[in-house]
Amino acid sequence: MNDGVPVRGSLRARSAIAVSSMMLRPITGAIPPDRAWGVWASRQLIARLMGTFGRSLAGTRVEQVNSVLPDGRRVIGEWVYGPRIPTGVSRNTSAAIYYVHGSGFTMCSPRTHRRLTSWLSSLTGLPVFCVDYRLAPRYRFPTAADDVRAAWDWLPHASGLPPERIVIAGDSAGGHLAVDMLLQPEVADKPPAGLVLFSPLIDLTFELCAARELQRPDPAVRAAAAARVVALYHVGVDPTHHRLKLDVAGGPPLPRALIQAGGAEMLEADARQLATDIRAAGGDCELQVWPDQVHVFQALPRISPEAPKAMAHVSQFIAGSLSVAGATAGRAS
Repeated sequence: MNDGVPVRGSLRARSAIAVSSMMLRPITGAIPPDRAWGVWASRQLIARLMGTFGRSLAGTRVEQVNSVLPDGRRVIGEWVYGPRIPTGVSRNTSAAIYYVHGSGFTMCSPRTHRRLTSWLSSLTGLPVFCVDYRLAPRYRFPTAADDVRAAWDWLPHASGLPPERIVIAGDSAGGHLAVDMLLQPEVADKPPAGLVLFSPLIDLTFELCAARELQRPDPAVRAAAAARVVALYHVGVDPTHHRLKLDVAGGPPLPRALIQAGGAEMLEADARQLATDIRAAGGDCELQVWPDQVHVFQALPRISPEAPKAMAHVSQFIAGSLSVAGATAGRAS
């Protein structure tokens, strides 16, 4: 084991890969992303999977948010409080987590990810705000990115917390949206305490995924099929656009980061590249590739016994990041 990461996945995790390869991969390959019923079917499928194999919601409390900034931008999302976490964000709150959900810019919501955000809240003892950004194909680039930025601009005022008391977390396409935002000068000048990414999608050309697929097919989806889904977001915009093909290595240093990916998924390639780029830009990044794990396995603890171990490490990382940021802010003052 290396930092708690096993050298081989559990029998249950490896069995899930085999079942997914035989059943889920053919289904995702057959669903047409450019048809209305295909988008609907994909959304139903992912919601069912996360609801079935996610963690219990018992004791979770949720506060819905629908707020308008002075400049007219709207922020929609929800505060999630895990069991035993005091409800209500106030200036007495020590810190918070800003979560950006994933699934190809076209699927999922704070509701589908509530089991994961509740678990994150319980482990860290912090409230989690999950933004409900608008989805493709109805809303195209850069709508989702704009919504994520609007929520970040709103969050310090709503919570009474400075950026250095907030940790950003996200998965899959949410990772892309988070990193895109962190590269923007206004955000880079006042960064969060840390960044946690589960299976981040970074390369929207899917060249990294296609190369990875030649070595080991993803058990859930083909690279070409995933690319077609993501293309619904950037229709008419070349995926090499600087807001889509992110220049992390040439940008400002990102906050202290933890990246976790599954060893069985094609986005392992994106995770490795992002970690390399963060370090090249002068940032501090810990990369964990968990063997024999699927995409965002942290959200599926009922099929992945490794998920609790991974999430425990996330909790420790968040606590450490807030401690480091607090010490740095104290010296600066």
